[in-house]
Amino acid sequence: MSDLLLVVAAALIDGDGRVLVQQRPPGKPMAGLWEFPGGKVEPDEVPEAALVRELEEELGIFFDGQALTPLTFASESLGDRHLILMLYTLRGWEGVPEPRHATALRWVRPAELRALAMPPADQPFIAVLEALT
Repeated sequence: MSDLLLVVAAALIDGDGRVLVQQRPPGKPMAGLWEFPGGKVEPDEVPEAALVRELEEELGIFFDGQALTPLTFASESLGDRHLILMLYTLRGWEGVPEPRHATALRWVRPAELRALAMPPADQPFIAVLEALT
């Protein structure tokens, strides 16, 4: 059996129904692709706590983990590992998102995500987000 890689991500949704994506920096796997902010769940960490920690580190925003709404997930083989990517929505936070670990941030309508180069695991999330609007 392959090792499970648990990753959490958030679709931050603003008052206009746009979602936030960030561009992966040079030197990282899948550099230049657009993704939902988030990161790995550490051992003995629940997914919501991981997302609170990751979004503070990556974007400089703060929120209560109870503000997260589970939306969907993706399951994908990565060779000797298997990715489980859990997507949550977040509609309220404190602070202005800034690209601390990304090349750029962009607010887009869900349909506009189709024009962006995204990692394979993120692509199925587009239709789910379009259905929310």
